[in-house]
Amino acid sequence: MLVDHAGMTLYTFDKDAGGKSMCNGECATNWPPLMVKANDEPAKDKWTVVMRDDGSKQWAYDGKPLYTFIKDKKAGDMTGDGMKDVWHVAKP
Repeated sequence: MLVDHAGMTLYTFDKDAGGKSMCNGECATNWPPLMVKANDEPAKDKWTVVMRDDGSKQWAYDGKPLYTFIKDKKAGDMTGDGMKDVWHVAKP
């Protein structure tokens, strides 16, 4: 599975389409986007950057925007996998 720099599980959202995040507002509070930081190096392989509705940049893998889950408390937690049948652990 894919994880962020802290080892937290990354997820994809089935409602995202065309390289665009559909998770904003309260959704993004519960499923924080994996944001691109100013000093991040350019992505390699299937890693890309998508523009969010607010103009910020989010990492995507294989065209799918990536998120963490607010209820995951430690590295390795995967409590969001299968949530509402639209959230899935991101896999390479």
